[in-house]
Amino acid sequence: MRVDGRAPTDAEVDAACATLARLPAPTVAIAGPGARATPALRRLVDRFDVALESEADLARIANAVRARPLAAAALVQLLRMGETLDVPQALVAESFVYSALQAGPEFAAWRAARGAPPGLGPSSTPAVRVERFRGTLALTLDRPHKHNAFSSEMRDALALALRPARVDPGVQEIVVRGAGRSFCSGGDLDEFGTLPDPATAHLIRTTRNVARALHDLRDRVRFEVHGACIGAGCELPAFARRVVARESAFFQLPELGIGLVPGAGGTVSLPRRIGRQRTAWLALTGRRIDAPTALAWGLVDEVVLEPGVERDALA
Repeated sequence: MRVDGRAPTDAEVDAACATLARLPAPTVAIAGPGARATPALRRLVDRFDVALESEADLARIANAVRARPLAAAALVQLLRMGETLDVPQALVAESFVYSALQAGPEFAAWRAARGAPPGLGPSSTPAVRVERFRGTLALTLDRPHKHNAFSSEMRDALALALRPARVDPGVQEIVVRGAGRSFCSGGDLDEFGTLPDPATAHLIRTTRNVARALHDLRDRVRFEVHGACIGAGCELPAFARRVVARESAFFQLPELGIGLVPGAGGTVSLPRRIGRQRTAWLALTGRRIDAPTALAWGLVDEVVLEPGVERDALA
């Protein structure tokens, strides 16, 4: 960046940073070689919502913003705000934004295009399998026929299962896994928008908050993830002290495509692991990242082989 053929002054960088913080729309920097050559320029690039090394994803982000301008603006404003809030406050802020977008035209258009959801009957088996082995509490998401889509039943079961661990020092470790081919394919789309109003939905989210429980217990929590880790399947593990991913795991935030922002705590957990800009990139592009990329970014802490697969077979 140059101003009238010269490097910007600290005062000019300060003014630009202040302007970026106030803009109501997503901002993107093309931060190629030399873009962070000085502390002032690094500070300026860091204030953008997304920093790209090239223009490769610029069109994709622009198209996403054009298609869902309300959700895109709300997303980046929420992520900026989250830098100044503690985790409980940021989770409440996320829920407020999510509720507002649920009442908005972009989400309504998605629901209309999708059509009426099928009737939801009671499950024949629990959505979460709870097992206790001495000091270990093992929780298994158990809706494999739906790739462990995060339903209200699953949310409530997880919240209930985690509650005793808050007061029981005998629970030394909490391990969360998923049954079947995927860890979790994200929110159950058949339930989206089925609550009577966004205000009620907000109250339910903030009183049965799995994300808050995981944050409070994070030093004792380990997630073991595989296959699809989409939406909530990406957002909730990021609260834990340790996340172990199989090589099959991939991670994605698709919520913007239906006019929403991540609503399972992802605007709070992911920035604290991978930074605000990478979180915004994931949400604005909707792209998937694989397990090695997630490891390099710090979204997971270890990548392991699939069961029964030898390293030589993957070479």
